[in-house]
Amino acid sequence: MTVQIRLSEIDHARREDHGDGAWSIAPDLGYLRLAIVNVVFFGAPRSGDRNWVLIDTGLPTSRSSILAVAEKRFGTNARPAAVILTHGHFDHVGTVLDLANRWEVPVFAHRLEWPYLDGTESYPPPDPWVGGGLMALLSPLFPRGPIDLGNRLELLPADGSVPGMPGWQWLHTPGHAPGHISLWREEDRSLIVGDAFITTGQESVYEVAVQDLEMHGPPRYFTPDWDAAERSVKRLAALNPQMVITGHGAAAAGVGMRKALDSLAERFTVFAVPPKSKFVREPATAANS
Repeated sequence: MTVQIRLSEIDHARREDHGDGAWSIAPDLGYLRLAIVNVVFFGAPRSGDRNWVLIDTGLPTSRSSILAVAEKRFGTNARPAAVILTHGHFDHVGTVLDLANRWEVPVFAHRLEWPYLDGTESYPPPDPWVGGGLMALLSPLFPRGPIDLGNRLELLPADGSVPGMPGWQWLHTPGHAPGHISLWREEDRSLIVGDAFITTGQESVYEVAVQDLEMHGPPRYFTPDWDAAERSVKRLAALNPQMVITGHGAAAAGVGMRKALDSLAERFTVFAVPPKSKFVREPATAANS
């Protein structure tokens, strides 16, 4: 059974529809739900060529939706300055090579994600027995890579800055993936967390469809290192964010969101860690999975 944090005072981030297909939640920040996953657009609307950034690239079927939103949001033929990957799982990199080549744009990722992005190594197999629903049971069918981004792949800057995103910094938040990162803007306390934690139950087809606003740990079937995942959630909760965009589920904001995130950090084993995961005691690697 999945234990979730449901607090009635968790609020959706204030969202505006500007007719481009994405939800705008800040003047320079919006996100688009693509089936089971979100992608994030950074940059002022109508800012034009090379003046915006795409964070994650959705599923292999997401290409046309991303291109349509980008054109409406930033202008005809407006290319991003960079693509940033929170991590390399299939639902976050589904169109990355196609888009990177089309836009002639660099793709930035953490060094520990490079084996999964340069054709070297596949992720460990998922654990379908973590409970929660059909998505978990079907997880062995999901692609594990690797993909090869070739010369499009670049390292994130060592100083923590984010290419094309002034005022933001990247934070290493492993657990769900070795090189998983989150993005943080101190000025307005905005946080883009990928799958470090999420706001819907990703193990259940029903919960993925309805997306009730709940606070969850990372998707259970694809999280190989629960100790690292807990440390990452505690680090993010300590930032005291005002608004969060997660890789799965709606953006959330306000006091209720922070209370739920604090509860997740304080009782991570209860709320997040599956009781029978084969990876609870020993982190998964390609060698031991």
